[in-house]
Amino acid sequence: MAVIDAHQHFWNLETGSYPWLTPAAGPIHRTFEPEELLPQLAAAGVERTVLVQAADSYADTDAMLAQADAHDFIAAVVGWVPLNRPDEAAEALERYRRHPRFAGVRHLIHDDPDPDWVIQDSVIEGLGLLAEAGLPFDVVAVLPRHLEHVPVLAERVPGLRLVIDHLAKPPIKDKGWEPWASLIARAAEHPNVHAKVSGLNTAADPVTWTADDLRPYVDHALEVFGPDRLMFGSDWPVAILAGDYAKVWKETGALLAGLTEADRAAVLGGTAARFYGIEV
Repeated sequence: MAVIDAHQHFWNLETGSYPWLTPAAGPIHRTFEPEELLPQLAAAGVERTVLVQAADSYADTDAMLAQADAHDFIAAVVGWVPLNRPDEAAEALERYRRHPRFAGVRHLIHDDPDPDWVIQDSVIEGLGLLAEAGLPFDVVAVLPRHLEHVPVLAERVPGLRLVIDHLAKPPIKDKGWEPWASLIARAAEHPNVHAKVSGLNTAADPVTWTADDLRPYVDHALEVFGPDRLMFGSDWPVAILAGDYAKVWKETGALLAGLTEADRAAVLGGTAARFYGIEV
């Protein structure tokens, strides 16, 4: 089974617009492109990646698909369409689905001032279009309110496959537990809901974190989802806010060391391949 990083980004500050990415973001407020990631993938033994949108724009999606055309390691692209404008979204999906690596959609829910954006009737209609097209939806759940919506989406759009990015950012730094643990368990009750073991280092102490800090949260996710609904992601380059690719890869290995070979293979590639339709 190929090793797949199911969550990474690129952005170019000279050619793209990323409203959230300001100088306050520190070391990630610069351009990141494939040539910088390639040697890090090689060092870790990661063969393929899922490139995920970093802006709610057609321009970002078009740029990612162009990068996928130029680089074989990009196995799938999670882009953007205006889900709250279903007619326009339908046209965009018809266009994007012609690209063989367009594999899903995401919206920066956590940047919207309305925490209930994703359960608007218009957005539910847009998500229905994804279900009809067989395309999954990446859920950015940062607030407990966002995570509360996952079972709602699973019920209102029953054919839609969902994946919760970054395990919904558990309160690792503060060693918190609830309501995160109960909410993610409730989401996992729905078999069409998956989750990414990604972005956890930036939820922990950025300097001192190790696998031991993340372990209770990952173990809980393994218990409620099982390895066949979990997938590894680096969240690079956001990951460099708390380490680097090599550290994320090493500590993820430590977290999964107790699994069987088959279960470890699922988290490190099998689940992502099946979820995003990646041929390996």
